[in-house]
Amino acid sequence: MVKAKIQSSQLINRLQDHVLKGTEMTDSQIKAATILLNKTLSNAPTELSAPDGKDLFPFTKIVTELVKAK
Repeated sequence: MVKAKIQSSQLINRLQDHVLKGTEMTDSQIKAATILLNKTLSNAPTELSAPDGKDLFPFTKIVTELVKAK
């Protein structure tokens, strides 16, 4: 399990470098990384809330509203 997490983090780092820094990756490499990440990481949305049920990140709602207002 630890090995899979390390490999997943390496794939994520490589994809982030591709997007943010322009590191070259072929279409085949991107597709392979995506497939491997889908197999090792859950792509189900995660909802975070405090034990009392309140939103842990109320600022996200504020930012969302500000973006909608523009």
